[in-house]
Amino acid sequence: MAYRVIQWATGAMGKSCLRTVIDHPSTELVGLYVYGEAKAGRDAGDIARRGATGVLATRDIDEILALDADVVIHAARLAPPYGSHDAEILALLASGKNVISINGYSDPSHWGDARLAALEAACAKGGSTLMGAGLNPGFAAEQLAAVASGVCSELDAIEVIESVDCRAVRSPDYVFGVLGFGQDPASVDPNDPDWGPASSLNGMYAEALAALAKRLNLTLERVDTNHRVFGASQELSIAAGTIAQGTISHVNWRWIGRAEGGRDLIISIHWFMETAHLETEAPPLWSLRLTGQPSVRMTLDLDKRPGDQTPTSAEQWAVAGSVINAIPHVVAAPPGVMTRPLATPFDGALARRA
Repeated sequence: MAYRVIQWATGAMGKSCLRTVIDHPSTELVGLYVYGEAKAGRDAGDIARRGATGVLATRDIDEILALDADVVIHAARLAPPYGSHDAEILALLASGKNVISINGYSDPSHWGDARLAALEAACAKGGSTLMGAGLNPGFAAEQLAAVASGVCSELDAIEVIESVDCRAVRSPDYVFGVLGFGQDPASVDPNDPDWGPASSLNGMYAEALAALAKRLNLTLERVDTNHRVFGASQELSIAAGTIAQGTISHVNWRWIGRAEGGRDLIISIHWFMETAHLETEAPPLWSLRLTGQPSVRMTLDLDKRPGDQTPTSAEQWAVAGSVINAIPHVVAAPPGVMTRPLATPFDGALARRA
């Protein structure tokens, strides 16, 4: 039988997950939660540009909680502060539904006993499991970098560098609000934890570094930040609007985990609207730099299947694939908060499942 899935939210990433759930032979869509009034009452297939599913989107959380489902794919948009969606996730877990989040929850124990205890209590009440899964956080550091370290007999540092061209992102609220583009660089301190984008992201990536450290059996002593913003070299016309010359066109997020033995675990993310401030005009999606014995250098890019003319990006397909491949693990796990396994590869049995 197919896994019964509820999709929570239909932003760019959520909509990609929704399409994959509708298309995939291992999953059956049984519910859809949306935040916006314009989507409420519409068939999920219409929202996903698929055929009719008979599943209507709802803004009523109680309707979602009453459904019988194996798993909820939680893809709510980031909002400050990190953890602001805990109440939703606690309710879903307590109602007996496993939850996979694409935005964090790599290692909630990093935040101490109180937060973890609340999540564990909800899991115990519902007999459910919570797992974080996605690309970054989720895959790049917690899986890919950890696996790459397997050839090192000595390890001094790991740096995961992500470079994302944001010019095609269409949502003005997301681009100028959540991501921080278009603001006056002199008016913000990117290392101020209360700045909106930093408030959303700092906790999530500190948690990813905690998960990586735990996977390497290292004690994480603290997480420092060294974020930078860059002004546009000229006026930029992008999908979400216009970025005035001199306003923020590039953000380099940089989290440095200080681990035992003087080791550094680093996640560095470049979100850019122009290439003027990059080391190279065509950086790979990810560069991994492991310093040790031996040192390791890796680059990884994602491309869509040949002939795919849909607007869905390779990164969006990859988030959806990451979630689909995680479903059997979270469904089979005992109740509680679980760490994503070191590997959740493509499973041919899922492709044959019906």
